[in-house]
Amino acid sequence: MQVNRTPLPVNAGKQSAFVKVLLQPNDAATLRVAYRSQGLDNWRYKLGDDVTQSRDFLLLMKTNFKQIDFPINTLSPSEKQETSTGWQLIWRYQNLISGFQIGMTMPEKLQPGPLAGEISYFAPVSLLLFFFLMFTITTLRNIDLHPMNYFFLATAFFAFHLLLAYLVDHISIHLAFVICSAVSVFLTVSYLRLVIGLRFALLEAGGAQVIYLVLFSYAFFIKGFTGLAVTVGCIVTLFVVMQMTASIKWKEQFAGNAGAQPPSKI
Repeated sequence: MQVNRTPLPVNAGKQSAFVKVLLQPNDAATLRVAYRSQGLDNWRYKLGDDVTQSRDFLLLMKTNFKQIDFPINTLSPSEKQETSTGWQLIWRYQNLISGFQIGMTMPEKLQPGPLAGEISYFAPVSLLLFFFLMFTITTLRNIDLHPMNYFFLATAFFAFHLLLAYLVDHISIHLAFVICSAVSVFLTVSYLRLVIGLRFALLEAGGAQVIYLVLFSYAFFIKGFTGLAVTVGCIVTLFVVMQMTASIKWKEQFAGNAGAQPPSKI
């Protein structure tokens, strides 16, 4: 901290740092504050504890990153200009009355551990959609799958998440994702190839697993669009299944399957 370009000793409190200077009546002083810091999730400029009035306020911020984001309940810049390395942001107010702060959220590096945890947390949703589509297809084609078959499909599905949770500690998250996806899809296709047939295993089951396991899990790599991607996927799945089954009389369908013989392998 410098007052009129003169460094002064900093007094530190529990949540503040300040300098003391004695000014005569009608004197003017210029305060310069600068600091370096590491490990912050966000940076904030606090105008006051509650609703505060600020006159002739000007704050210039230069970032060395492009992915700018502002915390909730903070003021947006009045001017912004993109630079070669980031952004130049300006908050300029002649007379401002507000209880909000000024802030900037720092871009976060991809953390393999928490990312793998988020993917595993939403695994039941992906599995439910996968089973929903599989059940619809097998019902339309009169393919008999026993609950034990679904059990083995679920284990092959969750093999992806279990392997990913331990593999990300040793190799790149992207390489681990590719390996786990290949392993899980291979388990499903190789199993259903013996149960039903190669064509169904490779196209219907394998394709559905790529969509509901691989693509849904990859949506977590795109910060801010994960929920939207999952929601759109659910809506598209619902639309496709509704169109496929609209002409089916379910009472007759299940009544017919009750006495039907298991079909031969495709």
